[in-house]
Amino acid sequence: MSDPGKAGDLLAQIPRGDKPGGAPVHLWDPPFCGDLDMRIARDGTWFYLGTPIGRKPMVKLFSSVIRKDGDDYFLVTPVEKVGIQVDDAPFVAVELQVEGSGRHQQLRFITHVGDEVLAGAAHPLRFELDPVTQEPSPYVLVRRNLEALIHRNVFYQLVELAESREIDGAPWLGVWSGGQFFPIGPLS
Repeated sequence: MSDPGKAGDLLAQIPRGDKPGGAPVHLWDPPFCGDLDMRIARDGTWFYLGTPIGRKPMVKLFSSVIRKDGDDYFLVTPVEKVGIQVDDAPFVAVELQVEGSGRHQQLRFITHVGDEVLAGAAHPLRFELDPVTQEPSPYVLVRRNLEALIHRNVFYQLVELAESREIDGAPWLGVWSGGQFFPIGPLS
């Protein structure tokens, strides 16, 4: 980037479009231009130079060009790539829409930046347990290798929808969506 400290320079290079799911950043291979003092907090708040970005359209635009390579996150345009920090996941699933029930259930998640995903084979759910606190961290794949942390209120909705199923001879609690069963945790 001509001046790695200026997010405005980056904004000017982001292609504008109305396509859902973000820009085709996986197809772009621009040079790395350094790190930008930008961070996405665990709650989905974007910060620039330590200050929250309050303009939702700006956050939505930045979120359309985020990419994860290995364990690192970048904002990518056709001409440059800058590193950013992500505390947990770049998105937060803040709403759940449920259609049907049981094996025919469909779970649609909506993120804080307006992305919508239908959980299933292409957008799996994943649940991690903190080894110390045993607190769950639930995720849904939004696009490519970018996940949304499922907000606590939405997770509680999932738990209400959960049913038991035997996996490898042990009872598990989980949810159905898109013909897939996603285990939340063992029943013991």
